[in-house]
Amino acid sequence: MPPEEKLSAKVSTVASDVASTVASDIGSFIRDLRENAQVSVRQLAERSGVSNPYLSQVERGLRKPSADVLNQIAKALRISAEVLYVRAGILEPSEQSQVRDAIVTDTAITERQKQVLLDIYASFIQQNEVTHEERPTHDSDG
Repeated sequence: MPPEEKLSAKVSTVASDVASTVASDIGSFIRDLRENAQVSVRQLAERSGVSNPYLSQVERGLRKPSADVLNQIAKALRISAEVLYVRAGILEPSEQSQVRDAIVTDTAITERQKQVLLDIYASFIQQNEVTHEERPTHDSDG
C-alpha cells in the first residue's frame, strides 16, 4: 500500500474515532441532564418530538444528533441549546457557555434554582454590556 493510501486510511480511522467519541460524549451528557431532571427517555422523547428509539441511540453514543435535534432536546429539558451545541462540538465554547454548562450540569441544585441562576447571570451579562457601551473611550495620545 502506498504511503498516501496508508495516511488516508489512518486519517479516516482517526476521524471515525473522533466522531464516535463526540457522539458518545453528547449522548452521555444528554442522559445525565435527563436523569438530573428526573425525566424518562420516553418523557423526553414526547416533550422533544424526537423518537424514543432514536433518543435512546443518541444517549448510548450510537447516533450523533443534528443541531435541530439538539435544539428540540434543549427545549424539552429547558436549557440553552448552546450548551448542547458546545458539548457536541458544533460551537466553540465561550466563557459564558462554560458558566451555563457548569450551572446546568450541577446535580446539587434543582431545575428551578438552575433557571434562576441562569436568569441572574444573563442579566449581569446584559447589564455589563450596556455599561461597557456607555463608557467613553479615552485616547492615550492626548
